Amino acid sequence: MGEQRPLARGEAWRAVAACFLTTFALLSRHRVHLPEERVGRRLGFADGTTAPVYRETRLGSGLAKDPCTLVVTFRLRLVRGSGHALFRRESLLNTPLFVGFPGFTSKLWLAHDEHGRYRGVYEWDGAGRAEHYARSLWRVLALVGVPGSIRYAVLPGVRRDDVLAGPRQGGAPEPAAAAWWRPAAGT
Repeated sequence: MGEQRPLARGEAWRAVAACFLTTFALLSRHRVHLPEERVGRRLGFADGTTAPVYRETRLGSGLAKDPCTLVVTFRLRLVRGSGHALFRRESLLNTPLFVGFPGFTSKLWLAHDEHGRYRGVYEWDGAGRAEHYARSLWRVLALVGVPGSIRYAVLPGVRRDDVLAGPRQGGAPEPAAAAWWRPAAGT
């Protein structure tokens, strides 16, 4: 996964602003959908944590031509107890911060896990686009997140639902550091 760091402030905020404007065009054309078939499904991860899907956002068909899975995690500052439920309701207002980014196709929103970490599990069209989004999003999350809690994993060439189907077969075993994003067997 290499070194992870945010984009330069100016570049990140320009990208977020462009996304914001594009999102309103997409919303006005009814291209953004909130399917419910995955809502409530509990996902388990290789680090032993679990979290339920509380929302899905999809653009068009939700399928990428050059599929890439992106998983982002962070912990919120100052949110405890019933504040998590309030955040989940309010988070719908964050949709303009990602839907208009080039390459976005779909996102599963996961509630906080046993360590207070939220995750977004995306399908993206193109690994470079997913990386650019994650590094831009970092600037937004830094405003509300616990310092040091923001991480992401970019998995080129694989659809989100294939990643969620379970551990990848073959190849070298992944390091323990990847356990936070890697689905557990039987998820």
